[in-house]
Amino acid sequence: MGLLRASFVPPPAVRALRDLTRTCLHLTRDRTREWQRLEKLLEGALIRLSSAVGKMAGNQSVLKILQAIIDGERDPAVLAALAHGNVKGGRDGVRAHLEGMMPGPHHIELIRIHLRVITMLEREVKRVDDLIREHMDTMEEAWGVTADGVPSPDPGPGAAVLTAAQRLAEIPGVTIELAIWIIAELGLDMSRFPTAGHLVSWAGLSPVSQQSGKQSKKAKKGKGDAYLKGYCTAASLGASGTATFLGERYRRLSRRIGGARAQVAVARSILVIISLAPAVRPRSPLPGSRSRLAPAQDRPQPPRPQPPPAAARPRLRRQPHPRRPRHRRLTPPGPETRKPR
Repeated sequence: MGLLRASFVPPPAVRALRDLTRTCLHLTRDRTREWQRLEKLLEGALIRLSSAVGKMAGNQSVLKILQAIIDGERDPAVLAALAHGNVKGGRDGVRAHLEGMMPGPHHIELIRIHLRVITMLEREVKRVDDLIREHMDTMEEAWGVTADGVPSPDPGPGAAVLTAAQRLAEIPGVTIELAIWIIAELGLDMSRFPTAGHLVSWAGLSPVSQQSGKQSKKAKKGKGDAYLKGYCTAASLGASGTATFLGERYRRLSRRIGGARAQVAVARSILVIISLAPAVRPRSPLPGSRSRLAPAQDRPQPPRPQPPPAAARPRLRRQPHPRRPRHRRLTPPGPETRKPR
């Protein structure tokens, strides 16, 4: 009846891909939280491995040292010998940060529990990532075209048209994984967004300002797809160190307005690029064409209003400005009003 505004409902294949990517993201965040909890536990036992090796998550030297501590080893020199020679502080630094450690029986049990949870989460993340790749192979709209003109989920070298994820990965800072996750949030049909501004606003990256008179304050966080915003922000960080337009834009804006705002600006530019060159495959790819996104003219464009012809415009005549009437004095001033000489 037209009482409700239409909303963006992706097709079932894209919704399934979205469920998989979001689950993978949540599991990855849970794994990071477990590493942080383990790091705090180790600091309570005076085991300062994070100061010696830097990043603990996924570090093989840390895993070997912790496994040796669980087995009962307490000699700092023996534990430091298990670390890789190229760690941040070196083996001498690892030994110095392990001296004076006092792990109790409950520390050993909690370390074993955290390591078991981290191992389980890593296994589930890899499993979901494999499911995402398998699901992408079933989406025919995201396939590429081989050199022989045959649609395929893996067009191989010399492909006439790359897959949707590979074409999005040509944007600086966008990896294959980020491209798949962006497709899960946006889908493959960009015609649902009339302009690039609509897409940027839907992702929550449009600039918002609140001003009352001469006073302006920081705007509240608006509504938008937080997942898509995070993916584009991560892509902007990847593009910041490249010698491209996006990298130069990030460096220029970071000097003027700061790094956080520069990330948002570059993320907005990435969405504009995606909107102008959607990830859908061209209907009739030319043989020999390679790694090009679908041109923007393939999408239906709204009609632009045309100005009326010059002959039909009414001729405006300038009206004379009305003069203000002059007020004349009816009687001359009396002698009492004259100024003395």
